[in-house]
Amino acid sequence: MSLSKHIEINGKQITVPLTIADRVVDYFNPKAGSQRYQSRLRMALSGGYDAADKTRRANQKGSRREMDADAAIIPDLITLREESQNMLRNSPIASGAINTNVTKVVGTGLKVQPQIRRKILGLTADQADAWQQQAEQEFLLATETREFDIERQLTFSLMQGLIFRKVLEDGDLLVNMPRIKRSGSPYKVKLQLIEAARLCNKDGSQDTDTLIAGVKKDKSTGAPELYQVASKHPGGRRFWRNKTDVTWTELKAFGQRSGDPMALLLYDKLRPGQSRGVPYLAPVVEMIKQLGRYTHAEVMAAVVSGMLTVFVTTESGNSRLGPAPTQSNTTGDPDNQDDDSGMELGYGSVVGLQPNEKIESVNPGRPNPAFDPFMQAVLRQIGVALELPFELLIKHFTASYSAARAAMLEAWSYFNRRRHWLIVSFCQPVYEAVITEAVATGRLKAPGFFSDPMVRRAWLGTTWIGDAAGQIDPLKEINAAAKRVEMTISTLEEESRKFTGTPWENKLEQVLKERRILRENGIAISEKEIDQDQTPPGSDREDL
Repeated sequence: MSLSKHIEINGKQITVPLTIADRVVDYFNPKAGSQRYQSRLRMALSGGYDAADKTRRANQKGSRREMDADAAIIPDLITLREESQNMLRNSPIASGAINTNVTKVVGTGLKVQPQIRRKILGLTADQADAWQQQAEQEFLLATETREFDIERQLTFSLMQGLIFRKVLEDGDLLVNMPRIKRSGSPYKVKLQLIEAARLCNKDGSQDTDTLIAGVKKDKSTGAPELYQVASKHPGGRRFWRNKTDVTWTELKAFGQRSGDPMALLLYDKLRPGQSRGVPYLAPVVEMIKQLGRYTHAEVMAAVVSGMLTVFVTTESGNSRLGPAPTQSNTTGDPDNQDDDSGMELGYGSVVGLQPNEKIESVNPGRPNPAFDPFMQAVLRQIGVALELPFELLIKHFTASYSAARAAMLEAWSYFNRRRHWLIVSFCQPVYEAVITEAVATGRLKAPGFFSDPMVRRAWLGTTWIGDAAGQIDPLKEINAAAKRVEMTISTLEEESRKFTGTPWENKLEQVLKERRILRENGIAISEKEIDQDQTPPGSDREDL
């Protein structure tokens, strides 16, 4: 037979079972019984995880509570953006991490290759190829011009880099897709980039269940309906003096009839119900700031150590030596003035001192030999949080070929995920908006496009191609690619995209042309296979 005691702690009902033995001990020795009860209470509070045991000293410091996505992000969002922007302006590590992301993920821009599902559409291979080429040309006509940017400055390929950079820096970016007719382009769809700070509640009102940081959501589904955008940036040169200095515009997230996106809020969603994005550098803000302070201190110490400083000590504390004379307190040529208030040091010079005077030099002990190992240890932790291998973060490859290749492969797993996010969140919706307008205006013929969703998906199929990853040892990579094709575990198309980023079929016509010209001019074409690498086993350990 056992009884239980119920106690409420922090709003949580805790049940503590009491056995007959507990009751007997409590009857004859209340102190021992109380200790047994407290022990059982601790067990009930902590469960099976030491991390949840609040009686442990390590778990008693700091405030922790469970929060939903917006409660954890929105109160700190402005501060995080400010810190992130400041570090990009002043921190080499932060700037390098963002630049590496943009260069590897976007590079010269992601290019579209239309890939319609011709079997669903009932087209022959030639018909599909012809339509795909025309769709690609129409997309380039609409986007690879400065008219596509509402500010008339960037083309679509250049806008990708700016968009991805701002998402990393600020956490999110709003891309509006208005329809504006401009001369020089038959397409009305345009892109307007809106910084995260301009996306805020109208008139500075408080957040509600359906309006959070400028995002108005559907009450039942949580899907965004409207975005409230201020006419001025709160950090602009012309500050907000009062609410009458700024107006708000409400941008629809989706079209009412078609359901197509009208504005895209781009951010890497980390939790369900998350309304706004978090800056890429948020987990390492404090560490990068401290590392910057430490670096500045070490640099200053090294500069000071490069200056010879001497102190003259006397028994009385007074010395005839003082600061060197300046032109303001001398007459005539200062270099020819006889002055005994300063001390001049020169090659092989002998300095006389008064009785009881002696010279002591200061040695700051710089450069600090522990500086570089400490920096590397901290940068490794920063690289883990940013998913950038240490070698790539600092652009310094000094390990073996195997280690360098492993670092590059690990980095490209992350870059490919980011590239996929950019394609799905931004590039593909823009392509679909352009092709939809092309079909609606008759520039492209696509039967069933507006009547059957399955047919529309078939017409809008694509593949996006980005810059290829670099090769550490091209000969080894080529040999491995040839072996994969020979074993039919890969194709020429896949290997071509890995090495150059372009489809193999696009190169075939040029290759045949070049070989024909060589034959016509009597130049032999070697068909010899690539020489196999004769590097002895274990050579992958050689230094680069």
